[in-house]
Amino acid sequence: MIWDHVIKNGTIVTSKDEYKANIYIKDSKISAISAIELGGDAKVITDATGMHVFPGFIDTHVHSRDKGSEHKEDFFHSTMAAAAGGITMVFEMPNAIPAVCNVEKFKEQAANLSQKAHVDFAMWGICLGDLNNKDLQDLNHAGVIAFKFFWGYAVNKNTYQLVYNYKPNMKDVIPPFHDGEVYKIFKAVEKTGKQLAIHAENADLIQTLTYEPELIDDALGEYDRFVESRPVIAEETVIQTAISFSKKTNCPLHILHVSSKDGIDAIRMAQEKGLSVTAETCPQFLYLNHLSFDALGPKIKVYPPVKYKEDQEGLWKGIHDKTISLVCSDHAPHTQEEKTGGLHEIPAGMCGVETLGPLMIDAVSKGRITKQELAALLSENPAQLYNIYPRKGSMQVGSDADFTIVDFNKNMVIREEALHSKSKVTAFDGFEIQGKPAATIVRGFTVMKDGKVTSEIKGELIKP
Repeated sequence: MIWDHVIKNGTIVTSKDEYKANIYIKDSKISAISAIELGGDAKVITDATGMHVFPGFIDTHVHSRDKGSEHKEDFFHSTMAAAAGGITMVFEMPNAIPAVCNVEKFKEQAANLSQKAHVDFAMWGICLGDLNNKDLQDLNHAGVIAFKFFWGYAVNKNTYQLVYNYKPNMKDVIPPFHDGEVYKIFKAVEKTGKQLAIHAENADLIQTLTYEPELIDDALGEYDRFVESRPVIAEETVIQTAISFSKKTNCPLHILHVSSKDGIDAIRMAQEKGLSVTAETCPQFLYLNHLSFDALGPKIKVYPPVKYKEDQEGLWKGIHDKTISLVCSDHAPHTQEEKTGGLHEIPAGMCGVETLGPLMIDAVSKGRITKQELAALLSENPAQLYNIYPRKGSMQVGSDADFTIVDFNKNMVIREEALHSKSKVTAFDGFEIQGKPAATIVRGFTVMKDGKVTSEIKGELIKP
């Protein structure tokens, strides 16, 4: 036997256990896993002595700005950054220009991204209410991973792009959808059988607090006033409404980038009732809180905002009791120039796809989660939730040979200038990390080793 690739002497980690074994790869698949060395030669050997081998990490929430805003980022650089950070697959969000709103746009974007992908990828479809409810079933059959609805945002009539800081009577703008329109989206997605994932912020409440600032306590500091303009209740009220719609329509619901304790509490209650409601969060909400603003400044601005210490701790609790299924980056780069300025003027978002893996590896080293929880949060759970398991996220014979090899004995410092994205702004610049990704392997091909990313385009579109 001639193996394509053998990973030797590593400790394999799954959500349930860890054990020493060699992994044998043939034709891009796991062919054998054995504690006893098997015979035959290997075209490639990776020595993982002293390291841990995880099923490939997956980032389910990435905005690569491609097409439409390539001055900020493009898929070549975002997937290079993913590979550098130990990510073997990304899910690309649908709000490109043009948005992935019908089968024609899906095919155009798939062709565009396939030319640039360093890692495997899936594609979200966007929900635009009456504008494309009729197209959702066709998008489902074409192969979108799931559907996303940007609850609370206005939409440009011509490009279907999100409109931030909406004001009534804006030209060529569709106002944020009313609840009746949103309910019809739930009905339409339910027919596809796929997840409806929502950005949960209450547009009416944010509108009122933004343009009637006297409703916010003047005694609060700058960042706390910002948080109170998009407060916990703005997330919680949308989550509660979405849970009610999900219960009535039987549409599987996923809450994106949950940022608050009250939001997690609502999701936990829904899960305890047996409802099909899942949740994710991001490192910015786990590692940062409102007190971080004094040291980090406006770089921490994201939507929904990084909130309070009690919210941060509530999210860690949600991870430990499995209310939260997965952790992802919400990678949303802006240029240095765009992110330079006052808190209220600059756009929300930061780089994240390259730092997701290191930060969650650090969480293991610091005792916040176990290795098994890391395997669940970044590998197995996202693959199972989005119906690509056991092809992805699995350490089984026949699964794709995707692996993230982690060296918990080596440390690293996150440096903006070293990131592989086009735009490199992150609130985690200077963070010291215990442990690091040592290699990223996609379907048997090593796309990153010792921090060096190959220039080869190896990524493929994966459909559920």
